[in-house]
Amino acid sequence: MTGVRRLAVLLMSLGVLTFSAHSRAMDLSQTWQLALTNDPTYQAARANYRAAVQKMPQARANLLPEIEGSLTGAYLDNRATGTLGQVFEGSRSAWTLNLTQPIFNWSAIQTYEQSKLQVASAEIQLQLAYQDLMLRVSESYFRILALQDELDALKAEQRSIAEQLAAAKRRFELGDATVTDALEAQARFDLTSANIIGLENELSNAEDELARIIGRQPMPQTLYPLPYNVDLPAPQPNKLTAWSDQARAANLNVVRAEIQTRIAKYDIEIAKSGHYPSVSLTASSTSNTVGNSQVRPFYDGRTIDNTVGLTLSVPIYSGGGVSATVVEKAELQQKSVYDLEAERRRSLQQSRQFFNGVQAGLARIKGLEAAEKSSLSALRANLTGYEIGVRINLDVLDAQRQLFITKRDLAAARYNTLLTSLRLRANSGVLSESDLFAINQLLRPPGSPGTGIMHDVKKLR
Repeated sequence: MTGVRRLAVLLMSLGVLTFSAHSRAMDLSQTWQLALTNDPTYQAARANYRAAVQKMPQARANLLPEIEGSLTGAYLDNRATGTLGQVFEGSRSAWTLNLTQPIFNWSAIQTYEQSKLQVASAEIQLQLAYQDLMLRVSESYFRILALQDELDALKAEQRSIAEQLAAAKRRFELGDATVTDALEAQARFDLTSANIIGLENELSNAEDELARIIGRQPMPQTLYPLPYNVDLPAPQPNKLTAWSDQARAANLNVVRAEIQTRIAKYDIEIAKSGHYPSVSLTASSTSNTVGNSQVRPFYDGRTIDNTVGLTLSVPIYSGGGVSATVVEKAELQQKSVYDLEAERRRSLQQSRQFFNGVQAGLARIKGLEAAEKSSLSALRANLTGYEIGVRINLDVLDAQRQLFITKRDLAAARYNTLLTSLRLRANSGVLSESDLFAINQLLRPPGSPGTGIMHDVKKLR
């Protein structure tokens, strides 16, 4: 068997797994739907948002009338101190209804206006959690695929080394090679076997990480892979300035920081209200009876007292506490301004980083595809040279290793470029479900032609 044919048989023996039923397989869209309902981090963010929404009605309550009622019933037993004889025995009952309506309360007014911004900030925070979930799902999903490809490449390399080891032993027995060839192949085989064990553990950890998000353990080799004949798209629009402008205006962290600066301004006004007067309308109705001896002869029956008035409260001196609070809130508002500027700069820096990352990734994919072809040709040449005695076994082993390293790098570059494009859209505030669905359209069921790191095995025939 020639070296080229032997390599082809080895690579084909690795192949891709076929499934009797695709019901066990799971694509990116299905993974996302499971994450939406099962990820505890996102569910906590939703609960936090629902709680934050209640800040507005809580603040509004301080501007609305407050009505309070009370009812009292008592038994009266009056006695003289001299003889301790009973002077009066009777009952007492009373009810009171109080109403208070704020007319002017600067703190309550500013707190209510601030609560609107707090709800808006909570909504942005929920959107951030939503985006973060999409990125976490995508990263976990493609990390598993990348590790599976790397593991397949290592196993293919192991099998190629095993075949080369067997050939070296045969040639040594025939006297055509030295024992060094077999020892070199054995050392490479042992090292690859150890790397496979470590990678299998890493893959298991990655599957556990995805299970933590979706609440279900993914079955091995059941995620829809990305075919290698699919060209990854460039960013649209393909201009850095467009993405930078979008990030400056719509980056969710920037938008949230802008809201925080406005919230901080209201904190200053609320603190200043400690210097301002407040006015409230008060009204009350009280009914009282203390037995006939006290009601008569002045009244006949139950008394009813009604009052309506205005209450003006004017702060005079608070020991300097209000002034210190105002200064504190002013400094915190200035801090929020600096935080906003930091977020803007970070969003611009990440726009450049992610945009250039996608461009570099696409270029790297092209370069690795060319390197893959060159590595295949080099391996063929070394196998042929080894058969005719012009190449040594170490040359073949090095060529094999270079081929599989190139394949692993190419697989990783494709997944990293795809993830970087998602991060670019998230940084610009435009990442949505439709982006995941668009990627999902590129995926194919496990075992489909053109998937798996050994997709080009037919080229070796």
